[in-house]
Amino acid sequence: MNKKSGEGYKIISDNRQARFNYHIIETYEAGVALQGTEVKSIREGNVNLRDGYALIRNNEAWLLNVHISPYQKAGEFFNHEPRRSRRLLLHKQEIRKLIGKVEQQGLTLVPLRMYFKRGWVKVDIALAQGKKLHDKRETIKQRDDKRTMQRVMKQY
Repeated sequence: MNKKSGEGYKIISDNRQARFNYHIIETYEAGVALQGTEVKSIREGNVNLRDGYALIRNNEAWLLNVHISPYQKAGEFFNHEPRRSRRLLLHKQEIRKLIGKVEQQGLTLVPLRMYFKRGWVKVDIALAQGKKLHDKRETIKQRDDKRTMQRVMKQY
């Protein structure tokens, strides 16, 4: 982290499965409305984005099915529910743009990664289209070919 500019950027969780299952079209950076124990748990890295997705309801963006483990040092009464719906903080024009694309083109909103930026928790949300089975096979084939090329180049 560069202390002089104040541009701290620490990745907490990365959803690599999303890049395999979806074609990523556009990405948006969104803040997340969290409770205190959720922030403490996120600082410890107890986040799972794999099954998460985002919805737009009543002109508000919501992050659903993202698991943030309960904070261990807090009592049960003060802790949060692990899979609760969390509000995403986006500009109104961004939400309007997303509404049009999600409803008309049949795209989905998938969280790619969660990170700290200047002390605030941010989420990269991707506008994505699901891959078919043959697309996934093609991705696996390209990845294997790339590995073999790297191995051959390393020997020379």
